[in-house]
Amino acid sequence: MRRILIWGPAALAALAVSACAPKDDVDVTREFDAVNVIDESNLNDLMLNSASADEAVTYFERATREFPDRVDLKRGLAKSHTRAGNTTPAVVAWTKVIDTGEATNDDRVEFAGALIRAGEWDRAKTQLDKIPPTYETFDRYRMEAMVADSEEDWRASDSFYETAVGLTTRPAGVLNNWGYSKLTRGEFTDAERLFNEAIGYDPKLFTAKNNLILARGAQRNYVLPPIPVTQTERAQLLYTLGLSAVKQGDVSTGKGLLREAVDTHPRHFEEAVRALRTLEQGA
Repeated sequence: MRRILIWGPAALAALAVSACAPKDDVDVTREFDAVNVIDESNLNDLMLNSASADEAVTYFERATREFPDRVDLKRGLAKSHTRAGNTTPAVVAWTKVIDTGEATNDDRVEFAGALIRAGEWDRAKTQLDKIPPTYETFDRYRMEAMVADSEEDWRASDSFYETAVGLTTRPAGVLNNWGYSKLTRGEFTDAERLFNEAIGYDPKLFTAKNNLILARGAQRNYVLPPIPVTQTERAQLLYTLGLSAVKQGDVSTGKGLLREAVDTHPRHFEEAVRALRTLEQGA
């Protein structure tokens, strides 16, 4: 004969509480933890990508003080200092990221960039040498090229620049750097070609335009090339070309170019006026 157990309302309520409450508590806690992690991750990304550089520095300085062992926050602070152009603090912050023992290859590349900006070429090379050759990125090869330039290892430099150009869809900046490398070697024709390529990819890159004028001036070619320029840019390029002509000993040509720069500029062009006055006074 089967025995039927009769459960009273109080017993059933107690069973329900004992069986369900802990499970519900754990799930709710986990759910809120997950939300907090997502929110924090989104906030970190927002500060890195959308906030002003100084705001990002302030945010990550506070966060690293609160959570000093978290490498992601140390990394955020290092990137923020880099973005803000704070050279020395960026090097210090990246050093702390590397010292955690959790640094990635990308961290070492960014650290090398900070060291290059600080003029610490040997330390930059040390960091790049620790990255395996299988890690092939645009930034890695761009840094490698600049380090090779500093050592005047032109063969390696050209190889790294060529590889970097092939790894990006926006090569204007690295083409300009490569052209400047050629310019410092005295390879003016190659430099001119690379600056023209850079301008083709980014018609607003004034640095490449000015470098192009330097390359042409070094070859005593004092005619502005057919590149897109504003009126102010045209005046500035004429000024650069005029100074190049004077440096080459072609003083009369230089004076003419400086006068044209003064006449072309939509406002008062103090630098060109001063240079022209100095030349006309026979200095």
